[in-house]
Amino acid sequence: MYYNIAMKKLFITICLSLTLSAAQWCPVTGLKISEYLETSYQAKLKSNDSLRVYASLYALLKDRENYGLKDIKKYDTKTKTYVSVNIPKSMHIGKNPMSEVYRKRYYAMGKKLYKKRCPQDIDLEDYLEISDLKQELQEICNLDSEMYLHATAVYLWDVKRVGGIVFNEKKVHVTEHEKCPVCGMYVYKYPRWAAQIFYKDKHYSFDGVKDLMKWYFEHKDDIQEIKVSDYYSQHAIDGTKAYYVIGSDTYGPMGHELIPFIELDDAKNFKEDHKGKKILRFNEIEPTLSLFLD
Repeated sequence: MYYNIAMKKLFITICLSLTLSAAQWCPVTGLKISEYLETSYQAKLKSNDSLRVYASLYALLKDRENYGLKDIKKYDTKTKTYVSVNIPKSMHIGKNPMSEVYRKRYYAMGKKLYKKRCPQDIDLEDYLEISDLKQELQEICNLDSEMYLHATAVYLWDVKRVGGIVFNEKKVHVTEHEKCPVCGMYVYKYPRWAAQIFYKDKHYSFDGVKDLMKWYFEHKDDIQEIKVSDYYSQHAIDGTKAYYVIGSDTYGPMGHELIPFIELDDAKNFKEDHKGKKILRFNEIEPTLSLFLD
């Protein structure tokens, strides 16, 4: 898995050495640069001096982590030009500032627009970055505003193309050596389903919420934290605050699963799209449910 990710990043870096990314949209977030000019940055890739323009500090930090950047400049509102700035190496990527807006509004909107106004045979593997995808969507879809175009692009990039490097942040992190204590499977092979229970001085990783709950009901004492993977964003979320869809036609590594979401609307949409039977909160999950799902 880690080898494949490294090779993918190398491939993208090589491709970027052959062509400049379209400057109309941020290559990391897909936001239109002209609409975010006051928060925008410029930088060059260390590998080839290709100039990149970013809509935000978040996007710049993301690219710096993935590829390496130099000659960083920030847009200055007084001079209306980009001026050199020093971004400390200790500054790391935080949460995407648009993530809540996307979850609450854009993903649902983009899904509807994609189904009604775009060809359904779009192969997301054909696009290196979200800016490339937006360029194509502008040409092949009937999207008559930047908001519609962006909503469709982020839905396809973040939801349909789960696991890409652009929004691959704050996931449940497991090592290659961690096995699920319930089924014995290596959890790193199933990152979409990864879940964890943390105690004061140790933690356990699971290849799905179903196995996590089996463990939970037998080992409740002294639990500090429970993490599960939001099915759409793949972010690590608080398992005790998630919404879980059961009885759907989507299967995990161990068959039927409890599918977690941080947002109720996402859970409702998934339940409708995948023939789910019910949505549960964490405290509504009964010990006998895991037996029903087996």
